[in-house]
Amino acid sequence: MKRVMLSVAYDGTAYSGYQVQENARTIEGELNRCLGDLLKEDIKVIGGSRTDAGVHALCNVAVFDTQARMPGERMSYALNQRLPEDIRIRESREVGAGFHPRRCLSRKTYTYKILNTAFPVPTRRLYSYFTYVPLDVGKMQEAAVHLVGEHDFKSFCSAGSQAESTVRKIECLEVTCEGEEITIQVAGNGFLYNMVRIIAGTLMEAGRGIWEPAYMKEILEARDRRAAGPTAPACGLCLTGYEFL
Repeated sequence: MKRVMLSVAYDGTAYSGYQVQENARTIEGELNRCLGDLLKEDIKVIGGSRTDAGVHALCNVAVFDTQARMPGERMSYALNQRLPEDIRIRESREVGAGFHPRRCLSRKTYTYKILNTAFPVPTRRLYSYFTYVPLDVGKMQEAAVHLVGEHDFKSFCSAGSQAESTVRKIECLEVTCEGEEITIQVAGNGFLYNMVRIIAGTLMEAGRGIWEPAYMKEILEARDRRAAGPTAPACGLCLTGYEFL
């Protein structure tokens, strides 16, 4: 028996999220199905980040156990011939038997794209959030500073989370603008349910002038989801970095 790790990229548009669900198409479900077909075993992958419906990824992680003799580094090639074209394995390799992606120290980076222009662009509708309301990037940058570091992010966590603690550490949170596209990039050791999308929605409220950047401190102190801004749509979000420390 050996354990193999996959680096998985996908366009999440057509899926009901990463995690297996009954009567719904998911990334994990497709991986299990195609691995089972390839290896002729009952495979159940363990995912690193359970992204929501419509969220994309360049480098999510999954591991599984198998008795197959095929070398771990060759499985990516064989698996990509069976997976749908909106899911691809970028790397596969054997890891230690006790390796578990959610129990290791790691740094994840998420990127949220906003198209801020007068009219939507059809070719970008699946990979960015469109808003015609002008956003003040300077104010968004000022607001973002207050979220960096270790805080209780309960105000930035949707109901239904099963996390034992809502304390998380954001190592980096940047807001940049190039032409009509605004990019929010956040990196940390872990994120709560919908946390990044709520951060994006809240920073946009600051950019619209709904509240001053310093109000972010009050949102954190409130420890109440109702204090923060709306949950930004899933289409703009992508898991762009996954590093084990």
